[in-house]
Amino acid sequence: MSNDKFGTKFDRLYVAVVTPYKEDYEVDEPALRSLLQYFMQPKFVDAGGAIVINPEAGELFYLSRKEKRRNVEIAVEECGGKVPIFAGVFDLRTEDSVKVAIDAKDVGADGLFLMPPGGTIEVSSAWDSDKYPEVWIDMAKAQLQAADLPAITHPAAPYTLTFGPALPLDATLEMCRQIPNIIGWKMFQSYTGSRIIARALRALDRHVAILPALATLYHENLATGYFDGTVTGSFNYAMEPMIDHINAWKRNDLDEALRIWKSGLEDLHEYVYAELARLHVKYKIASWIRGLIPLPFMRPPVPKPKKEEILTIRGLLTNAGLSVIPEREFNRVIAGL
Repeated sequence: MSNDKFGTKFDRLYVAVVTPYKEDYEVDEPALRSLLQYFMQPKFVDAGGAIVINPEAGELFYLSRKEKRRNVEIAVEECGGKVPIFAGVFDLRTEDSVKVAIDAKDVGADGLFLMPPGGTIEVSSAWDSDKYPEVWIDMAKAQLQAADLPAITHPAAPYTLTFGPALPLDATLEMCRQIPNIIGWKMFQSYTGSRIIARALRALDRHVAILPALATLYHENLATGYFDGTVTGSFNYAMEPMIDHINAWKRNDLDEALRIWKSGLEDLHEYVYAELARLHVKYKIASWIRGLIPLPFMRPPVPKPKKEEILTIRGLLTNAGLSVIPEREFNRVIAGL
């Protein structure tokens, strides 16, 4: 591919890392280090794992610039040289988001995780991305001109019937044509929309990795070959069986892949992804119940979890054969809700 700047070296299994907090909602740096160290075990690293620090699942929108930079520093200290580290980039003004991109590069990130603009209605709920793709393209270009790194997109956009809450086809292709640093496209469209986008990405004159995010569709994505890797928060709570499932598909062992999928993993993902409005709340609940973070809470205005969500997720994790925290710690936190 003559127009290919980075090739396939960043086709990876990226975990969108949640951000642990203390009781006062300050970032719990020791807990973040512990979570990152968990992902440096051979099972994840040898499978082609990688890190996205400060993603949406990590509450990028509610972190200060200083906190974003510090989280990237910690990720580089714990994971640098072992797996690629991509850093989420967001701020309301383009000039401020550029500073976040520069911070990430300065402290050693291998790539950027690009978030669409937010704020005024023209660039949020009323944005027609096919008609006005420059809304995001201009910001992304500014970020990548300042920090020349490979980039993966988080293509959230106003809802459409075909593509769901993700960027539609024309805007997707325009971004890829204009921005050669884009090496991966996170996929969280409806299944029909994801197939349309995947086929179009395959037809480009360079490689842009198809990175499905919805764990509920992994079985289908792996079966159709539209799976160059992933960017998902689900590795925070179900990394082990998910890696086993992916590896079974890579060996063409359909019986084993299906056995793993039907051994509680499918049911767990179906519940976590049932409501996008509760997705990141459930990521944090599940990560806490696994014992990987100390508390299940996100920063306000994101609401606290519901007791029924906690109880349901605990049961689903157990049914999937995953270890959970002791009853005493579970009851201590749930009693305060």
